Amino acid sequence: MVSKIPTARRASRARRAAVVGLVCVLVACGRSEDAEAPAAAAPGAVTAQATQQAAARQQAADDAIAGLSVDELRSAASAAYQESRLYAPAGENAMEYYLALREKQAGDAAASSALIDLLPMSVIATEQSRDRGDYAEARRLLGLIERADSTHPALERLRASIASAEEQTAARAEQQKLTAEQEAQRAQTVERERAQQQQQQQAAAAQQLAQQQAASEQSAREEAARQAAAQEAARPEPVPQQAPAPAAPTPAPVATAAAPAQLRPLSTPAPRYPADALRAGTSGEVMVEFTVGVDGSVSNARVVRADPPRTFDREALAAVRRWRFEPVPAPVTTRRTIGFAPAAN
Repeated sequence: MVSKIPTARRASRARRAAVVGLVCVLVACGRSEDAEAPAAAAPGAVTAQATQQAAARQQAADDAIAGLSVDELRSAASAAYQESRLYAPAGENAMEYYLALREKQAGDAAASSALIDLLPMSVIATEQSRDRGDYAEARRLLGLIERADSTHPALERLRASIASAEEQTAARAEQQKLTAEQEAQRAQTVERERAQQQQQQQAAAAQQLAQQQAASEQSAREEAARQAAAQEAARPEPVPQQAPAPAAPTPAPVATAAAPAQLRPLSTPAPRYPADALRAGTSGEVMVEFTVGVDGSVSNARVVRADPPRTFDREALAAVRRWRFEPVPAPVTTRRTIGFAPAAN
């Protein structure tokens, strides 16, 4: 004859099988959460205020659960178990319902059996909360484990590891704070140095600009002086009418009012007639100003007036620079007009 297993035992075995499966799932999820913990955990960890707030919410949830009847607790626990709300969220999970049921009805076999099944998963969930830095949740779950079994072997280990993790997190937060302050000081130092460097660069640029402006003003004054001197020199002076030159181009020196009588030429070679002007049959004249030195040599020759302009200037200057005069007591500046006419062939 096949013995029949009581319904309560069958339910307990089914529940235990489900618990084993859930433990495996939790372990796998815990590994995944551990891998993602550094990204999920907020810098600085949970503060004491957050822990106190979590404890206050847990107390409010316990007070609300305590107001349920035995049947309501049993129904709520069964529904939470089937919906996989095994130990969270606070106030709406199977573990808290079973704890309240056991406290209301001491010796309830179903509640005690369910809590034994839930303890391994609660331990795993506590470790996961600790590892991801959710210390308020870790302490809440630790409290549930202690209520379920005050002699559970994992209690002291979990309590010590949570406290150690909180201290390490606080130390890291303090180190990060110090590092942030040091970085801020370094940034301020860099900013001050950058500002000083910019000031020095601007001062150097301002000094260079002032020098450039001074040089530009000096150049403008010199250019104005040169233009004034050129305009003064370009003023026409009365020159006696010069007779036509002979067939070969020869200089026709005509003493101007400024030419001293004591200048006596020793050699005044005629200028070369420009080939282009000769082919075109162009004639003209060039007034040249020059200085005769004490040794009779010519220097500082320049064109005062040319007709036509820039046609005979170069050859006239080249010829005058080859002229020689008798020595004089002091340098004499004079002007001569050199005529150009095509040779009659």
